[in-house]
Amino acid sequence: MISFSLVSYNTALIDISRLVTESFKISNLLKFYIIDNSPARNEFEYSDDRVSYIFTGKNLGYGAGHNVAIREAMKIGSEFHVVINPDIYFDFQDLERMIQHMIQNPLIGHLMPRITNQEGELQYMCKTLPSPVDLFLRSFAKSLISERRDQKYHLKMLDYEKEIEAPYLSGCFMVLRVEALKDIGLFDERFFMYPEDIDLTRRMTLKFKTVYFPDVSVIHRHEKASFKSIKMKLIHIKNMIKYFNKYGWVIDINRYKLNKKAINQVQK
Repeated sequence: MISFSLVSYNTALIDISRLVTESFKISNLLKFYIIDNSPARNEFEYSDDRVSYIFTGKNLGYGAGHNVAIREAMKIGSEFHVVINPDIYFDFQDLERMIQHMIQNPLIGHLMPRITNQEGELQYMCKTLPSPVDLFLRSFAKSLISERRDQKYHLKMLDYEKEIEAPYLSGCFMVLRVEALKDIGLFDERFFMYPEDIDLTRRMTLKFKTVYFPDVSVIHRHEKASFKSIKMKLIHIKNMIKYFNKYGWVIDINRYKLNKKAINQVQK
């Protein structure tokens, strides 16, 4: 059985409705949770009991919002939970191919499909764990990022036409094995937004496989809010500071080991 969660903050209803309606194509859909962190309640008109609208009354943040849904999904026996952004477009029937791949490979705890932009261009969403230098350069001095450093960070030396294991997979579309989440824990709610997907993937990959699955492709209308808004950039930096406080600024042995393992995969 499959469950979904979408966290909304003044999200356009047309995007939410589009995803909810498409999810009905899935034969084993258990529940689609809409977690509304908006200042005011929205009235959703879904009579289908597979849709659950939860108004939190305050902005809990991205990870904490999804945790509300994941905890509910666990209670009703969901086997696979999909974390999805409202700006994702894909054929929901392709989800069965992703789930089947995870069933055939029980060590996979987290799977991410191929991500493209609206023009069909590949988005390099398999990444190594960032260092404080990566944070500084990408926030304040992008022009100073060397091609070699960028290739290493986005694992561009690997063949994106083949399956890849990465210690950091984008949170825009996450297919998660619920039993694995019961083992490693949910999103760390100390992170309001941004590094929650880094944190979850790196914890997951210590016990399970975290896999990029190129056989299925989804479109992500990526807005990159932190690059357009000073407020969002500050939120990004603040939460990344929390991330490095958790794992280490200079000394982070697991960062080194997990990144080396990813980079040393069969290269193209």
